[in-house]
Amino acid sequence: MAAIAPGGWLGLLGGGQLGRMFCMAAQSLGYKVVVLDPGKDGPAASVADRHIRADYLDARGLADLAATALAATTEFENVPAAALDFLAHSARVTPAAASVAIAQDRISEKTFLHGHGFAVAPFAVLRAAEDIDRLADELLPGIVKGARFGYDGKGQASVASRDDARVAWESMQRQPCVLERRIALACEISVIVARNEDGDVVSWPVAENRHRDGILDVSIVPARVGADVIVAAREIAMRVAATLDYHGVLCVEMFIAQDGALLVNEIAPRPHNSGHYTIDACVTSQFEQQARVLAGLPFGDTRQHTPAVMVNLLGDIWFADADASTPREPDWDAVLRHPAAKLHLYGKAEARCGRKMGQVTCLGTTLDEALATARTIKAALGIPAGTP
Repeated sequence: MAAIAPGGWLGLLGGGQLGRMFCMAAQSLGYKVVVLDPGKDGPAASVADRHIRADYLDARGLADLAATALAATTEFENVPAAALDFLAHSARVTPAAASVAIAQDRISEKTFLHGHGFAVAPFAVLRAAEDIDRLADELLPGIVKGARFGYDGKGQASVASRDDARVAWESMQRQPCVLERRIALACEISVIVARNEDGDVVSWPVAENRHRDGILDVSIVPARVGADVIVAAREIAMRVAATLDYHGVLCVEMFIAQDGALLVNEIAPRPHNSGHYTIDACVTSQFEQQARVLAGLPFGDTRQHTPAVMVNLLGDIWFADADASTPREPDWDAVLRHPAAKLHLYGKAEARCGRKMGQVTCLGTTLDEALATARTIKAALGIPAGTP
C-alpha cells in the first residue's frame, strides 16, 4: 500500500492517554485522526478530529471507521482481534490481529516466546486443579498471573506453596493462569522498537524501570546497566518484533536477574508508559513513529539527545493533603519552576488513587542532574521517594 500523505485520515481504536498522545503526534504531521471508543469523553476523544462512540466490535461503528480512515492502529492491547481483522479488509492495520492476539494472552505470549528460543522465567500453565498438583517444586515460590486483562500488577498473586497457588487460582474464578517462578531481580528494563511492513526495524535506548505497588513509578534513560546488556536487550527486542512479524510500535519488557540472566517478561503491542520520555528526550517520539509506520512514511531518528527521568503521576497525589477524601489539584508550580521538567497531563476528568493521570519528564545535561530534579519534584508532589 502506498504512503498516506499528510491531510489524510488515520484511525485509532481506543480512547486512553496513549491514544491522546498518538493523536497529537499524528496531527503535528498534518493528519486527521478518527477515534473509535465506547467512552463519552476519554483523553483521546477530547483531542481527536472525530470520535465514533461505539463498542470495538460494533459493526456499524467499525464500518464508519473503515469508511473514514485509510489506516488504523490501536492504543491498548485488549482491542478485540476481530475488530482489527474487519478493518484489515479495507485499510492498512498496524499491528495485525495475529500479533495482538499473542500479546493479549499470557499463555500464548509465554508459549510463543519460549517456543522461539527467547529466555523467560520458568513457568507452568494452570487450567485445572490437576495442573497445580503437578507443579514442579522449583517453580515455587512464584507469581500466579491471570492469562488475560492483567496490567499494573492487577490479576496477580504471589504464592509460596501449592496451597497458595490453589487459593490464587480460585480467586481468579478458575480462569486460565500462568505461574512463573519468582526471580531474584537486579533490575527491570524495557526496549521499545518500531518495525514497518518492509521488515525494517529501529529501537530506542534501553529504559530502566522502577515500580511501586505494581505500577511503573519512574523510567530512567539511559538505563544504568552495562554496555553488553544494552546491546543484548535491543537485539532481543528487535528479534521479538521480527519473529512476530510485527508492524508498528512494540515494547519488550525484560528482567535482569541477579545472576546476570536477561529474561523477557512481557510484550506490549503498542507504545508504552516507559517510552513517554521519548516525547521530550528523543529526536522522534514513540507516538510520532507509530503514526509514521501507520502512514507508510520513513522512520524518524530514535536517537536520545538528552538524559531523562520520567515520573509517573498517579491520582494519589490529588489526595496527598490531610483531608484525603477530597481531591485537590496538585501544586503544578512546584513542577514547572524547574525549567527542564516537562509536564504532560492526560485530561482525565476524575482523579482516583492508582489511576495514571499524567507524567513529568525531567531532563538534564547529565543523568544525575535529571535524577536530582525527579527527586525534588516527587517530594514536592508527595510521591514516595523510592527510587531514583
